Amino acid sequence: MEIKVIRHSLSHILAYAVQELYPGVKFAIGPAIENGFYYDFELKKPLTPQDLPKIEKRMKELLKQNIEFKKKLISKAEAKKIFKGQPYKLELIKELKAGKATIYESGGFLDLCAGPHIKSTKEVPSDAFKLTRLAGAYWKGSEKNKMLTRIYGLAFNSKKELEEYLQREIEAEKRDHRILGQKLELFLFDADVGAGLPIWLPKGATIRHIIEDYLYRELSQQNYQWLYSPHIGNLELWKKSGHWNFYKENLYSPIKIDEQYYLLKPMNCPFHVKVYNSKIRSYRELPLYFTELGTVYRYEKSGVLHGLTRVRGFTQDDAHIICTPDQITQEITKLIKHGLQILKVFGFENFDIYLATRPEKYTGSLNDWQKAENSLKYALKELNLKYSIDPAGGVFYGPKIDIKIKDALGRPWQCTTIQFDFNLPERFQMSYIDQKGVKKKPHIIHRALLGSLERFIGVLLEHYAGALPFWLSPVQIWVLPIGKNHEAYAETVAQELKEKQLRVEIKDENETLSKKIREGEMQKIPYILVVGDKEIESKSVGVRERGKGNIGTMKVDDFINDCQIKNKGRIN
Repeated sequence: MEIKVIRHSLSHILAYAVQELYPGVKFAIGPAIENGFYYDFELKKPLTPQDLPKIEKRMKELLKQNIEFKKKLISKAEAKKIFKGQPYKLELIKELKAGKATIYESGGFLDLCAGPHIKSTKEVPSDAFKLTRLAGAYWKGSEKNKMLTRIYGLAFNSKKELEEYLQREIEAEKRDHRILGQKLELFLFDADVGAGLPIWLPKGATIRHIIEDYLYRELSQQNYQWLYSPHIGNLELWKKSGHWNFYKENLYSPIKIDEQYYLLKPMNCPFHVKVYNSKIRSYRELPLYFTELGTVYRYEKSGVLHGLTRVRGFTQDDAHIICTPDQITQEITKLIKHGLQILKVFGFENFDIYLATRPEKYTGSLNDWQKAENSLKYALKELNLKYSIDPAGGVFYGPKIDIKIKDALGRPWQCTTIQFDFNLPERFQMSYIDQKGVKKKPHIIHRALLGSLERFIGVLLEHYAGALPFWLSPVQIWVLPIGKNHEAYAETVAQELKEKQLRVEIKDENETLSKKIREGEMQKIPYILVVGDKEIESKSVGVRERGKGNIGTMKVDDFINDCQIKNKGRIN
């Protein structure tokens, strides 16, 4: 039996158990989701986490009863009678387009549901599911509606799969970037500043600077031209681009200034188009590569905000490649290849690739969409890359390739996007002069390699469990003098390291050496150098390496040389 069907059926058993334990409950919906299921309820009294074991126990008792799932097709009028007193079901019945309603009967529980479901509960292993948590959820996801109680559960094909998943979750909790960010003093969120708006602390800002500096040098070598654009712009700009009409629910409200409305920048695209249109362009200039580390602002609902990985203000490594139609396939191939090379520099070698096709609402002609999708497919095949189709997953202005990197726990994260655009060239009347002196419309490819820097750094922290590679570590080295009379030598060593562009701190607090070493290990410092009489005499340092402990004594020059090799090679 397909696991999705088992998970959906378990949501009905969950609702059945809640119906028996909490009379008068009102039922909303209960779908299967990734790794499990949930059901939303309106209850007379709020539940607590302590109620979950009781509900789970009742579910297991029900599973043992070999309850059958019986499908029935009934009239909407009959369905309204059955679900009298269930306002959420009645609302769903009213919205049904067909004149009939499908219900499933499982023991003493009836639910409005299209299915499919298992034949009976004997198909479900009772030790392969677990209720995990409670959450609040607005009916239909709208803040205007009533807040319901959502019960989440996990479900797998076997007890072993469930236990393996739970173990991964324990490991994921240890790697939670929100906790690491606090412990390592990288960033903070403050209610007075606003939800989803991170403030970067000095060490976190250093990580950002390292990544930005790497991107600047790497992209400059690839002939990208760097731009800066304002953080706000006239609302008419985003109306013209189409972003306002398509995305206004996810954008901040306009600001009225001098009788005109301005918008916090949600995308960089219109500014880059304005740069292109600022003068007449020849085919000889194309392809043009405009890029920007542009900070944008989007209104994400509070319920989906999550540390750095889902925020309201974030910086994209955004770029637009403007080219002729005959250059498009070559440029896409180059972009995919370059994107994967950059991801590998940061330690990501495993990934899933998706080709997202035309959605229900779109701009441009069907012929344009077909050509664009074929170009993306051709590039992926040229590079011998496996990919999956994401049906209707494209944006309204063109199909795209998404590259989802896999972290150390095998979890996928969306980073690289390579996106066609049929919309902007048309709306902004972009053109170039071809070989015959005729005006032609260029093609645009949007691309982000790392995605948002906030999300990418959050993923990095979880991938490495906070122990970032040497070249990315905000503080690479601590120097620990054993006693007061060793502090001058510690200063000399630290100065030599700083002169070689290494990031170093002296820890000369009045604490024991062992306590400082423990603190350094907790702070994930790659190298801790201990200096005392012996090291002063031999002009050396005692070296402790992260994860290895004491690795012996080294001459200062030899240690510096090793560190420079690691920095240059960008290795751990």
